[in-house]
Amino acid sequence: MPSSDPDIILIGGGIMSAHLGVMLKRIDPRLTIAVYEAASELARESSDGWNNAGTGHAGLCELNYTPPPSVAGAPFDVTKALEIFARFEQSRQFWSYAVAHGIAPQPAEWIRAVPHLSFARGVAAVDFLRARHAALVAHPFFRGMEFTAERDVLRRWTPLLVDGRTDQEPIAATKVDAGTDVNFGELSRRLLGWLGAQEGCRVFTGHRVTQLRRVDARWELAARIANSGEARSASARFVFVGAGGGTISLLQAADLPVAHGLAGFPIAGQWLVCENPSVVARHFGKVYGPPPPDSGALGGPHLDVRHLNGKRVLLFGPFATWTTKFLHRTGRITDLPRSIRTDNVGTLLRTCAHNFVLTRFLVREALQSMESRLRALRVFYPEARAADWRLVDAGIRVQALKMADSGRLFFGTEVVTAPDGSLAALLGASPGASVSANIALEIIQRCFPDRIRAADGHARLKEMLPTFDTDLSQPAAAADYARRSTQIDALLQLQPNP
Repeated sequence: MPSSDPDIILIGGGIMSAHLGVMLKRIDPRLTIAVYEAASELARESSDGWNNAGTGHAGLCELNYTPPPSVAGAPFDVTKALEIFARFEQSRQFWSYAVAHGIAPQPAEWIRAVPHLSFARGVAAVDFLRARHAALVAHPFFRGMEFTAERDVLRRWTPLLVDGRTDQEPIAATKVDAGTDVNFGELSRRLLGWLGAQEGCRVFTGHRVTQLRRVDARWELAARIANSGEARSASARFVFVGAGGGTISLLQAADLPVAHGLAGFPIAGQWLVCENPSVVARHFGKVYGPPPPDSGALGGPHLDVRHLNGKRVLLFGPFATWTTKFLHRTGRITDLPRSIRTDNVGTLLRTCAHNFVLTRFLVREALQSMESRLRALRVFYPEARAADWRLVDAGIRVQALKMADSGRLFFGTEVVTAPDGSLAALLGASPGASVSANIALEIIQRCFPDRIRAADGHARLKEMLPTFDTDLSQPAAAADYARRSTQIDALLQLQPNP
Protein backbone atom coordinates (compact mmCIF):
# COMPACT_ATOMS: atom_id res chain seq x y z
CA MET A 1 0.00 0.00 0.00
CA PRO A 2 1.37 3.45 -0.87
CA SER A 3 2.27 5.96 1.79
CA SER A 4 -0.44 8.36 2.98
CA ASP A 5 2.05 11.09 2.09
CA PRO A 6 2.51 10.80 -1.68
CA ASP A 7 4.47 13.08 -3.97
CA ILE A 8 1.28 14.53 -5.48
CA ILE A 9 -2.29 14.98 -4.26
CA LEU A 10 -5.09 15.72 -6.71
CA ILE A 11 -8.27 17.10 -5.13
CA GLY A 12 -11.35 16.32 -7.20
CA GLY A 13 -12.10 13.14 -9.13
CA GLY A 14 -13.09 14.75 -12.42
CA ILE A 15 -11.75 15.37 -15.88
CA MET A 16 -8.86 17.65 -14.88
CA SER A 17 -7.39 15.48 -12.14
CA ALA A 18 -7.73 12.51 -14.47
CA HIS A 19 -5.69 14.15 -17.22
CA LEU A 20 -3.07 15.68 -14.97
CA GLY A 21 -2.59 12.49 -12.94
CA VAL A 22 -2.18 10.21 -15.95
CA MET A 23 0.12 12.62 -17.80
CA LEU A 24 2.40 13.05 -14.76
CA LYS A 25 2.54 9.31 -14.11
CA ARG A 26 3.43 8.64 -17.76
CA ILE A 27 6.13 11.34 -17.73
CA ASP A 28 7.68 9.97 -14.53
CA PRO A 29 6.45 6.50 -13.47
CA ARG A 30 8.26 6.88 -10.13
CA LEU A 31 5.78 9.52 -8.91
CA THR A 32 3.32 8.54 -6.18
CA ILE A 33 -0.11 10.12 -6.56
CA ALA A 34 -3.32 10.20 -4.49
CA VAL A 35 -6.71 11.45 -5.69
CA TYR A 36 -9.39 12.62 -3.24
CA GLU A 37 -13.02 12.87 -4.38
CA ALA A 38 -15.85 14.01 -2.09
CA ALA A 39 -18.62 12.05 -3.82
CA SER A 40 -19.09 8.30 -3.58
CA GLU A 41 -18.42 7.98 -7.33
CA LEU A 42 -15.89 9.59 -9.62
CA ALA A 43 -16.69 12.34 -12.12
CA ARG A 44 -20.30 12.88 -11.04
CA GLU A 45 -20.16 16.66 -10.75
CA SER A 46 -19.29 18.96 -13.68
CA SER A 47 -17.65 16.13 -15.64
CA ASP A 48 -20.74 13.94 -15.58
CA GLY A 49 -22.40 13.40 -18.95
CA TRP A 50 -25.71 14.88 -17.81
CA ASN A 51 -24.08 17.98 -16.36
CA ASN A 52 -22.48 19.41 -19.51
CA ALA A 53 -23.16 19.61 -23.23
CA GLY A 54 -20.54 17.02 -24.14
CA THR A 55 -19.37 19.25 -26.96
CA GLY A 56 -15.80 18.72 -28.00
CA HIS A 57 -15.24 22.49 -28.09
CA ALA A 58 -13.08 23.22 -31.13
CA GLY A 59 -14.48 26.57 -32.29
CA LEU A 60 -16.57 24.83 -34.94
CA CYS A 61 -20.02 25.96 -33.83
CA GLU A 62 -19.64 28.33 -30.84
CA LEU A 63 -20.51 31.79 -32.13
CA ASN A 64 -19.17 33.58 -29.05
CA TYR A 65 -15.62 32.56 -30.10
CA THR A 66 -15.95 34.74 -33.24
CA PRO A 67 -17.48 38.08 -32.20
CA PRO A 68 -18.60 40.39 -35.02
CA PRO A 69 -16.17 43.18 -35.97
CA SER A 70 -16.70 46.39 -34.00
CA VAL A 71 -16.32 48.38 -37.23
CA ALA A 72 -18.47 47.57 -40.25
CA GLY A 73 -16.45 45.98 -43.02
CA ALA A 74 -13.48 45.15 -40.77
CA PRO A 75 -12.08 41.59 -41.01
CA PHE A 76 -13.32 38.93 -38.60
CA ASP A 77 -11.04 38.10 -35.71
CA VAL A 78 -10.92 34.29 -35.63
CA THR A 79 -7.99 34.10 -33.21
CA LYS A 80 -10.03 32.63 -30.36
CA ALA A 81 -11.58 29.94 -32.57
CA LEU A 82 -8.13 28.93 -33.86
CA GLU A 83 -6.77 28.81 -30.32
CA ILE A 84 -9.62 26.61 -29.08
CA PHE A 85 -9.27 24.29 -32.08
CA ALA A 86 -5.54 23.82 -31.50
CA ARG A 87 -6.06 23.17 -27.78
CA PHE A 88 -8.81 20.64 -28.45
CA GLU A 89 -6.50 18.85 -30.87
CA GLN A 90 -4.10 18.30 -27.99
CA SER A 91 -6.93 16.59 -26.10
CA ARG A 92 -7.59 14.37 -29.13
CA GLN A 93 -3.89 13.55 -29.33
CA PHE A 94 -3.79 12.53 -25.68
CA TRP A 95 -7.00 10.53 -25.94
CA SER A 96 -5.70 8.61 -28.95
CA TYR A 97 -2.49 7.93 -26.99
CA ALA A 98 -4.61 6.70 -24.06
CA VAL A 99 -6.52 4.35 -26.37
CA ALA A 100 -3.36 3.02 -27.99
CA HIS A 101 -1.78 2.27 -24.59
CA GLY A 102 -4.84 0.70 -22.98
CA ILE A 103 -5.39 3.60 -20.58
CA ALA A 104 -8.85 4.54 -21.92
CA PRO A 105 -10.04 1.62 -24.05
CA GLN A 106 -13.26 1.28 -26.06
CA PRO A 107 -13.42 4.89 -27.29
CA ALA A 108 -16.88 4.41 -28.85
CA GLU A 109 -18.24 4.37 -25.29
CA TRP A 110 -16.99 7.90 -24.54
CA ILE A 111 -16.48 9.76 -27.84
CA ARG A 112 -18.46 9.85 -31.09
CA ALA A 113 -18.38 11.80 -34.31
CA VAL A 114 -21.27 14.29 -34.29
CA PRO A 115 -21.69 17.19 -36.73
CA HIS A 116 -21.32 20.67 -35.22
CA LEU A 117 -23.65 23.34 -36.63
CA SER A 118 -24.16 27.06 -36.08
CA PHE A 119 -27.69 28.35 -36.66
CA ALA A 120 -28.74 31.87 -37.66
CA ARG A 121 -32.16 33.41 -38.25
CA GLY A 122 -32.93 36.85 -39.65
CA VAL A 123 -31.15 38.91 -42.30
CA ALA A 124 -28.45 40.35 -40.03
CA ALA A 125 -27.69 37.02 -38.35
CA VAL A 126 -27.47 35.19 -41.67
CA ASP A 127 -25.10 37.83 -43.04
CA PHE A 128 -22.96 37.45 -39.92
CA LEU A 129 -22.84 33.67 -40.29
CA ARG A 130 -21.91 33.93 -43.96
CA ALA A 131 -19.05 36.34 -43.18
CA ARG A 132 -17.90 34.16 -40.27
CA HIS A 133 -17.81 31.14 -42.56
CA ALA A 134 -15.73 33.00 -45.14
CA ALA A 135 -13.22 34.05 -42.48
CA LEU A 136 -12.89 30.57 -40.95
CA VAL A 137 -12.60 28.48 -44.13
CA ALA A 138 -9.51 30.48 -45.10
CA HIS A 139 -7.64 28.52 -42.40
CA PRO A 140 -6.74 24.82 -42.81
CA PHE A 141 -8.51 23.89 -39.57
CA PHE A 142 -11.92 24.94 -40.91
CA ARG A 143 -11.74 24.08 -44.62
CA GLY A 144 -14.35 21.38 -44.18
CA MET A 145 -16.97 23.85 -42.92
CA GLU A 146 -20.04 24.18 -45.14
CA PHE A 147 -22.52 27.08 -45.29
CA THR A 148 -26.05 27.10 -46.61
CA ALA A 149 -29.13 29.29 -46.53
CA GLU A 150 -31.15 26.83 -48.65
CA ARG A 151 -34.00 25.26 -46.72
CA ASP A 152 -33.86 22.00 -48.66
CA VAL A 153 -30.21 21.58 -47.70
CA LEU A 154 -30.91 22.58 -44.11
CA ARG A 155 -33.68 19.99 -43.96
CA ARG A 156 -31.17 17.30 -44.92
CA TRP A 157 -28.69 18.55 -42.32
CA THR A 158 -31.14 18.97 -39.45
CA PRO A 159 -34.83 18.40 -40.23
CA LEU A 160 -36.08 19.49 -36.81
CA LEU A 161 -34.93 23.06 -37.52
CA VAL A 162 -36.91 23.34 -40.76
CA ASP A 163 -40.04 21.22 -40.50
CA GLY A 164 -43.02 23.27 -39.38
CA ARG A 165 -41.27 26.61 -39.95
CA THR A 166 -43.99 28.57 -41.74
CA ASP A 167 -42.51 32.06 -41.74
CA GLN A 168 -40.30 33.32 -44.54
CA GLU A 169 -37.60 34.72 -42.25
CA PRO A 170 -34.14 33.88 -43.65
CA ILE A 171 -32.33 31.06 -41.87
CA ALA A 172 -28.86 29.61 -42.41
CA ALA A 173 -26.36 27.24 -40.87
CA THR A 174 -22.79 26.13 -41.06
CA LYS A 175 -21.86 22.48 -40.59
CA VAL A 176 -18.67 20.59 -39.81
CA ASP A 177 -18.98 16.81 -39.89
CA ALA A 178 -15.78 16.36 -37.87
CA GLY A 179 -17.32 17.53 -34.58
CA THR A 180 -17.53 15.30 -31.52
CA ASP A 181 -19.79 14.36 -28.64
CA VAL A 182 -17.74 13.42 -25.58
CA ASN A 183 -18.88 11.74 -22.38
CA PHE A 184 -16.33 13.42 -20.12
CA GLY A 185 -17.56 11.54 -17.08
CA GLU A 186 -16.98 8.12 -18.62
CA LEU A 187 -13.60 9.22 -19.97
CA SER A 188 -12.59 10.50 -16.51
CA ARG A 189 -13.54 7.24 -14.84
CA ARG A 190 -11.44 5.24 -17.28
CA LEU A 191 -8.39 7.46 -16.85
CA LEU A 192 -8.67 7.45 -13.07
CA GLY A 193 -9.30 3.70 -13.05
CA TRP A 194 -5.99 3.22 -14.83
CA LEU A 195 -4.21 5.67 -12.52
CA GLY A 196 -5.51 4.03 -9.35
CA ALA A 197 -4.17 0.67 -10.52
CA GLN A 198 -0.60 1.93 -10.90
CA GLU A 199 2.12 1.31 -8.36
CA GLY A 200 2.24 4.07 -5.74
CA CYS A 201 -1.17 5.52 -6.68
CA ARG A 202 -4.56 5.52 -4.94
CA VAL A 203 -7.96 7.01 -5.75
CA PHE A 204 -10.17 7.74 -2.74
CA THR A 205 -13.91 8.40 -3.08
CA GLY A 206 -16.17 9.68 -0.33
CA HIS A 207 -13.29 11.78 1.05
CA ARG A 208 -14.12 15.47 1.37
CA VAL A 209 -11.03 17.66 1.80
CA THR A 210 -11.86 20.22 4.48
CA GLN A 211 -8.55 21.96 5.10
CA LEU A 212 -5.38 22.77 3.19
CA ARG A 213 -2.37 24.49 4.66
CA ARG A 214 1.34 24.92 4.04
CA VAL A 215 3.69 23.37 6.58
CA ASP A 216 7.38 23.75 5.82
CA ALA A 217 7.99 22.30 2.34
CA ARG A 218 4.74 20.34 2.09
CA TRP A 219 1.01 20.90 1.85
CA GLU A 220 -1.02 19.24 4.56
CA LEU A 221 -4.67 18.42 4.03
CA ALA A 222 -7.43 17.20 6.26
CA ALA A 223 -10.23 15.06 4.86
CA ARG A 224 -13.41 13.60 6.25
CA ILE A 225 -14.79 10.23 5.16
CA ALA A 226 -18.45 10.58 4.22
CA ASN A 227 -19.69 7.19 5.44
CA SER A 228 -18.01 7.11 8.85
CA GLY A 229 -17.19 10.73 9.62
CA GLU A 230 -13.63 9.63 10.30
CA ALA A 231 -10.95 12.29 9.85
CA ARG A 232 -7.83 11.62 7.82
CA SER A 233 -4.75 13.64 6.99
CA ALA A 234 -2.07 13.51 4.35
CA SER A 235 0.65 15.71 2.92
CA ALA A 236 2.37 16.15 -0.43
CA ARG A 237 5.00 18.30 -2.10
CA PHE A 238 2.51 19.28 -4.81
CA VAL A 239 -1.27 19.69 -4.71
CA PHE A 240 -3.69 20.29 -7.57
CA VAL A 241 -7.14 21.62 -6.70
CA GLY A 242 -9.58 20.63 -9.42
CA ALA A 243 -12.63 20.40 -7.22
CA GLY A 244 -15.01 22.44 -9.37
CA GLY A 245 -16.98 24.79 -7.16
CA GLY A 246 -15.13 23.49 -4.11
CA THR A 247 -11.90 25.06 -5.37
CA ILE A 248 -12.75 28.53 -4.04
CA SER A 249 -13.01 27.48 -0.39
CA LEU A 250 -9.83 25.40 -0.57
CA LEU A 251 -7.86 28.29 -2.08
CA GLN A 252 -9.14 30.49 0.72
CA ALA A 253 -8.02 27.88 3.26
CA ALA A 254 -4.58 27.72 1.65
CA ASP A 255 -4.19 31.47 2.23
CA LEU A 256 -2.38 32.09 -1.05
CA PRO A 257 -1.96 35.63 -2.39
CA VAL A 258 -4.22 34.77 -5.34
CA ALA A 259 -7.03 33.98 -2.90
CA HIS A 260 -7.08 37.47 -1.40
CA GLY A 261 -10.34 39.09 -2.49
CA LEU A 262 -11.33 35.95 -4.43
CA ALA A 263 -15.05 35.23 -4.43
CA GLY A 264 -17.28 32.74 -6.17
CA PHE A 265 -20.77 33.10 -7.58
CA PRO A 266 -22.63 29.90 -8.49
CA ILE A 267 -24.77 29.64 -11.63
CA ALA A 268 -26.73 26.41 -11.84
CA GLY A 269 -27.87 24.95 -15.13
CA GLN A 270 -30.91 23.08 -16.38
CA TRP A 271 -31.65 21.18 -19.60
CA LEU A 272 -34.78 20.32 -21.47
CA VAL A 273 -34.42 16.60 -22.27
CA CYS A 274 -36.18 14.54 -24.94
CA GLU A 275 -35.99 10.74 -24.97
CA ASN A 276 -38.78 10.10 -27.50
CA PRO A 277 -37.07 7.78 -30.04
CA SER A 278 -39.06 9.13 -32.99
CA VAL A 279 -37.85 12.67 -32.28
CA VAL A 280 -34.29 11.76 -31.29
CA ALA A 281 -33.83 9.75 -34.49
CA ARG A 282 -34.38 12.89 -36.60
CA HIS A 283 -31.62 15.03 -35.09
CA PHE A 284 -27.99 14.30 -35.86
CA GLY A 285 -25.81 17.07 -34.50
CA LYS A 286 -25.07 19.82 -32.02
CA VAL A 287 -26.70 23.05 -33.18
CA TYR A 288 -25.56 26.28 -31.49
CA GLY A 289 -27.33 29.60 -31.80
CA PRO A 290 -26.15 33.12 -30.89
CA PRO A 291 -26.09 34.08 -27.20
CA PRO A 292 -28.94 36.34 -26.02
CA PRO A 293 -27.85 39.99 -26.17
CA ASP A 294 -27.97 40.49 -22.38
CA SER A 295 -26.37 37.19 -21.33
CA GLY A 296 -22.77 38.37 -21.19
CA ALA A 297 -20.47 35.59 -22.39
CA LEU A 298 -22.47 32.68 -21.00
CA GLY A 299 -22.84 31.27 -24.51
CA GLY A 300 -25.82 30.61 -26.71
CA PRO A 301 -28.61 28.03 -26.55
CA HIS A 302 -28.02 24.76 -28.37
CA LEU A 303 -29.92 21.65 -29.39
CA ASP A 304 -27.65 18.64 -28.94
CA VAL A 305 -27.72 14.95 -29.64
CA ARG A 306 -26.08 13.08 -26.75
CA HIS A 307 -25.11 9.47 -26.13
CA LEU A 308 -25.71 8.83 -22.42
CA ASN A 309 -26.31 5.65 -20.44
CA GLY A 310 -26.23 3.61 -23.63
CA LYS A 311 -28.85 5.55 -25.59
CA ARG A 312 -29.33 8.68 -27.69
CA VAL A 313 -31.13 11.65 -26.15
CA LEU A 314 -31.61 15.30 -27.06
CA LEU A 315 -30.72 18.19 -24.75
CA PHE A 316 -31.73 21.81 -25.21
CA GLY A 317 -30.46 24.73 -23.17
CA PRO A 318 -28.80 25.39 -20.92
CA PHE A 319 -31.06 27.52 -18.76
CA ALA A 320 -29.56 29.32 -15.80
CA THR A 321 -31.12 29.05 -12.39
CA TRP A 322 -30.35 30.20 -8.86
CA THR A 323 -28.49 28.25 -6.20
CA THR A 324 -26.23 28.87 -3.23
CA LYS A 325 -24.49 25.49 -3.63
CA PHE A 326 -21.07 25.30 -5.24
CA LEU A 327 -21.39 21.63 -6.26
CA HIS A 328 -24.38 19.82 -7.74
CA ARG A 329 -24.25 16.53 -5.81
CA THR A 330 -22.05 17.16 -2.79
CA GLY A 331 -22.55 20.89 -2.35
CA ARG A 332 -24.37 22.53 0.55
CA ILE A 333 -26.79 25.47 0.59
CA THR A 334 -24.34 27.22 2.91
CA ASP A 335 -21.51 27.17 0.33
CA LEU A 336 -22.06 30.73 -0.93
CA PRO A 337 -22.65 32.46 2.44
CA ARG A 338 -19.73 30.61 4.03
CA SER A 339 -17.42 31.77 1.20
CA ILE A 340 -18.07 35.46 1.92
CA ARG A 341 -15.28 37.15 3.87
CA THR A 342 -14.26 40.66 4.72
CA ASP A 343 -11.67 40.66 1.92
CA ASN A 344 -14.07 39.54 -0.84
CA VAL A 345 -17.39 41.18 -0.03
CA GLY A 346 -16.26 44.23 -2.01
CA THR A 347 -15.46 41.98 -4.96
CA LEU A 348 -19.00 40.60 -4.95
CA LEU A 349 -20.61 44.04 -4.65
CA ARG A 350 -18.48 45.57 -7.43
CA THR A 351 -19.19 42.66 -9.74
CA CYS A 352 -22.92 42.96 -9.14
CA ALA A 353 -22.84 46.71 -9.79
CA HIS A 354 -20.82 46.39 -13.01
CA ASN A 355 -22.93 43.54 -14.37
CA PHE A 356 -26.48 44.63 -13.67
CA VAL A 357 -27.70 43.55 -17.12
CA LEU A 358 -26.29 40.06 -16.67
CA THR A 359 -27.70 39.85 -13.14
CA ARG A 360 -31.13 40.79 -14.47
CA PHE A 361 -30.79 38.12 -17.18
CA LEU A 362 -29.93 35.42 -14.63
CA VAL A 363 -32.89 36.37 -12.43
CA ARG A 364 -35.21 36.28 -15.43
CA GLU A 365 -33.81 32.89 -16.50
CA ALA A 366 -34.36 31.43 -13.04
CA LEU A 367 -37.96 32.64 -12.85
CA GLN A 368 -39.12 31.60 -16.29
CA SER A 369 -41.88 29.05 -16.72
CA MET A 370 -41.78 25.73 -18.57
CA GLU A 371 -43.78 27.36 -21.36
CA SER A 372 -41.19 30.11 -21.83
CA ARG A 373 -38.46 27.46 -22.03
CA LEU A 374 -40.46 25.64 -24.69
CA ARG A 375 -40.81 28.90 -26.64
CA ALA A 376 -37.01 29.19 -26.65
CA LEU A 377 -36.80 25.59 -27.88
CA ARG A 378 -39.28 26.27 -30.70
CA VAL A 379 -36.97 28.93 -32.12
CA PHE A 380 -34.81 25.91 -33.03
CA TYR A 381 -37.45 23.20 -33.31
CA PRO A 382 -40.82 24.70 -34.30
CA GLU A 383 -42.79 21.46 -33.91
CA ALA A 384 -41.56 20.67 -30.37
CA ARG A 385 -44.33 19.16 -28.23
CA ALA A 386 -44.38 19.79 -24.49
CA ALA A 387 -45.16 16.11 -23.84
CA ASP A 388 -41.78 15.07 -25.32
CA TRP A 389 -39.62 17.21 -23.04
CA ARG A 390 -38.79 17.30 -19.34
CA LEU A 391 -36.63 19.64 -17.29
CA VAL A 392 -33.57 18.24 -15.50
CA ASP A 393 -30.92 19.85 -13.33
CA ALA A 394 -27.41 20.00 -14.74
CA GLY A 395 -24.07 21.08 -13.33
CA ILE A 396 -23.13 24.20 -11.41
CA ARG A 397 -20.62 26.72 -12.73
CA VAL A 398 -18.95 28.77 -10.02
CA GLN A 399 -17.77 31.99 -11.60
CA ALA A 400 -14.54 33.10 -9.96
CA LEU A 401 -14.55 36.82 -9.13
CA LYS A 402 -11.25 38.55 -8.46
CA MET A 403 -10.66 41.86 -6.75
CA ALA A 404 -8.09 42.87 -9.39
CA ASP A 405 -10.70 42.62 -12.17
CA SER A 406 -12.61 45.67 -10.83
CA GLY A 407 -15.99 44.07 -11.35
CA ARG A 408 -15.40 42.81 -14.89
CA LEU A 409 -16.39 39.23 -15.64
CA PHE A 410 -14.20 36.86 -17.62
CA PHE A 411 -15.85 33.58 -18.64
CA GLY A 412 -13.42 30.84 -19.42
CA THR A 413 -10.84 28.66 -17.77
CA GLU A 414 -7.86 29.88 -15.76
CA VAL A 415 -5.00 28.13 -13.98
CA VAL A 416 -3.64 29.78 -10.85
CA THR A 417 -0.50 28.63 -9.07
CA ALA A 418 1.41 29.23 -5.86
CA PRO A 419 4.52 31.41 -6.35
CA ASP A 420 6.81 28.40 -5.81
CA GLY A 421 4.81 26.09 -8.10
CA SER A 422 3.87 23.74 -5.25
CA LEU A 423 0.12 24.18 -5.80
CA ALA A 424 -2.08 24.72 -8.85
CA ALA A 425 -5.82 25.22 -9.10
CA LEU A 426 -8.34 25.47 -11.90
CA LEU A 427 -10.95 28.22 -11.96
CA GLY A 428 -13.77 28.66 -14.46
CA ALA A 429 -15.73 26.44 -16.80
CA SER A 430 -16.19 26.08 -20.57
CA PRO A 431 -14.22 25.06 -22.55
CA GLY A 432 -12.35 23.45 -19.64
CA ALA A 433 -13.19 19.75 -20.16
CA SER A 434 -12.54 19.92 -23.90
CA VAL A 435 -9.08 21.41 -23.49
CA SER A 436 -8.12 19.45 -20.39
CA ALA A 437 -4.94 18.05 -21.94
CA ASN A 438 -3.75 21.56 -22.73
CA ILE A 439 -4.58 22.72 -19.19
CA ALA A 440 -2.67 19.77 -17.74
CA LEU A 441 0.25 20.66 -20.00
CA GLU A 442 0.18 24.25 -18.72
CA ILE A 443 0.31 23.03 -15.12
CA ILE A 444 3.17 20.65 -15.87
CA GLN A 445 5.15 23.36 -17.64
CA ARG A 446 4.68 25.77 -14.72
CA CYS A 447 5.08 23.38 -11.80
CA PHE A 448 7.22 20.49 -13.11
CA PRO A 449 9.64 22.09 -15.58
CA ASP A 450 12.46 19.81 -14.47
CA ARG A 451 10.45 16.73 -15.42
CA ILE A 452 10.04 17.83 -19.04
CA ARG A 453 13.55 19.26 -19.38
CA ALA A 454 14.87 15.76 -18.80
CA ALA A 455 15.36 13.94 -22.10
CA ASP A 456 13.12 11.00 -21.18
CA GLY A 457 10.39 13.27 -19.78
CA HIS A 458 10.41 15.44 -22.89
CA ALA A 459 10.19 12.39 -25.15
CA ARG A 460 7.29 10.92 -23.17
CA LEU A 461 5.40 14.22 -23.26
CA LYS A 462 6.04 14.50 -26.99
CA GLU A 463 4.58 11.04 -27.46
CA MET A 464 1.41 12.04 -25.62
CA LEU A 465 1.08 15.52 -27.16
CA PRO A 466 3.01 15.66 -30.45
CA THR A 467 2.19 19.36 -31.01
CA PHE A 468 2.87 20.60 -27.48
CA ASP A 469 5.83 22.64 -28.77
CA THR A 470 4.37 23.49 -32.21
CA ASP A 471 2.54 26.72 -33.09
CA LEU A 472 -0.54 25.45 -34.93
CA SER A 473 -1.80 29.00 -35.50
CA GLN A 474 0.64 29.14 -38.41
CA PRO A 475 -1.19 27.97 -41.58
CA ALA A 476 1.70 25.83 -42.84
CA ALA A 477 2.00 23.94 -39.54
CA ALA A 478 -1.79 23.61 -39.33
CA ALA A 479 -2.04 22.26 -42.88
CA ASP A 480 0.69 19.71 -42.20
CA TYR A 481 -1.03 18.64 -38.98
CA ALA A 482 -4.43 18.35 -40.69
CA ARG A 483 -2.95 15.92 -43.20
CA ARG A 484 -1.58 13.72 -40.40
CA SER A 485 -4.58 13.80 -38.06
CA THR A 486 -6.41 10.91 -39.74
CA GLN A 487 -4.49 8.49 -37.51
CA ILE A 488 -6.12 10.10 -34.46
CA ASP A 489 -9.57 9.64 -36.02
CA ALA A 490 -8.79 5.98 -36.62
CA LEU A 491 -7.62 5.35 -33.05
CA LEU A 492 -10.67 7.13 -31.62
CA GLN A 493 -12.93 5.24 -34.05
CA LEU A 494 -14.48 8.49 -35.27
CA GLN A 495 -16.59 7.85 -38.32
CA PRO A 496 -18.47 10.99 -39.49
CA ASN A 497 -22.19 10.58 -39.98
CA PRO A 498 -23.31 10.33 -43.63
